[in-house]
Amino acid sequence: MKLLQVFNQYRSAFNGEAAVVDRITELVEANGGECRVMSRSSAGLDQTVWKKFHAFWNGMYSRKSYKEMKQLLAEFKPDIVHAHNLYPLFSPSVLVAAKEENIPVVLTVHNHGLTCPKSDHLYKGEICEKCVGRKEYNCVLQNCRENIFESVAYAARAAVARKFKLFTDNVTTVIALSGFAQDRFEQYGFREDQISILPNLFSGVVEDRAVNKNGSYSAFAGRLSGEKGIACLARASLLAPELPIQLAGDGPEEASLKAQVGSNVTFLGRCDREEMNSFYANARFVVVPSLCFEMCPLVIVEAMSHGLPVIASRIGGLVELVRDGDTGMLFEPNNEAELAEKMRQLWNDDDLHTTLSQNAREFALRELGDDVYYKHLTQIYAEAASKHGKSLQLKKRLPAEVTK
Repeated sequence: MKLLQVFNQYRSAFNGEAAVVDRITELVEANGGECRVMSRSSAGLDQTVWKKFHAFWNGMYSRKSYKEMKQLLAEFKPDIVHAHNLYPLFSPSVLVAAKEENIPVVLTVHNHGLTCPKSDHLYKGEICEKCVGRKEYNCVLQNCRENIFESVAYAARAAVARKFKLFTDNVTTVIALSGFAQDRFEQYGFREDQISILPNLFSGVVEDRAVNKNGSYSAFAGRLSGEKGIACLARASLLAPELPIQLAGDGPEEASLKAQVGSNVTFLGRCDREEMNSFYANARFVVVPSLCFEMCPLVIVEAMSHGLPVIASRIGGLVELVRDGDTGMLFEPNNEAELAEKMRQLWNDDDLHTTLSQNAREFALRELGDDVYYKHLTQIYAEAASKHGKSLQLKKRLPAEVTK
């Protein structure tokens, strides 16, 4: 099997989507396939007005990307194109190029860019769905990007893609990371037979750990930004000052958060994979206090693979991963009192912690591991190929295990 992945890296080089792209590459190559990644980075696009303007036009429909995609398809001759984020430097034009060459296209949608120009369905910290149903102009009226040029650009590219069916008509199969996401994609215009559900996977082989290990802190891992609900966790930390909390990650809210929290909170900054493994290994549980409609955050998948229960907001796709009282605990979004209560409960109740830890680990190994993920992913590839009158030649797993 020859796979071509297409991915527009975000301004930050560290995010879950990039990790998924890398992991798919590793799995395909470890199973005897060949994979290339066509990638570009959005880093630095906000430095000049010209770069912003160029990105705006590229995001609408990039003829340059279309031509480059055509050339790469002729050279590499992939069996499958697997697209991820395409904005702003590729645009859906690469999907059109693949369809014209009769190459199956699989698209994983990692955010809510199809139904929200800003991609997170948040406006001033509250859930907003005003743009759903062909109303992208609300992004401009509300100036959702807090920059009128960017708000116009985001609204325009979303409206163009929807109006001309650049995604729905040129994608063979769209991967939804949860049942919640599937409903959103059907609302956008994808047919039911175009959608397959496949949650994210955890990275590599995680050695078994004693799930009744106490752990020395409560953990948060991710971007320190408003949509992640980090302010709610900060307020909860003041309500439970006896609980040590460690934060792995950085972001725009870091400076203000440091001024809000007490001495029980430690900021670790950005961590590499090895540091994250150590971070998880010494934690008692992980908190995911998101305010937005999360699809399938890698932090939950990774935490559970380490045998860590998760305390998460009751919102979006989180409720499908964090089963209340089974693999973790749920609380109402932005409710710091309830969050602090759940944190105390899981910190102090060793029997509950042991049970949730065991269940989280078993769930991860059963449904989110390498083998399960690769089996389902290649089934999706094979079904997409069959819709184009093609079949895939899939090799059996090589003897060496994937341990990266």
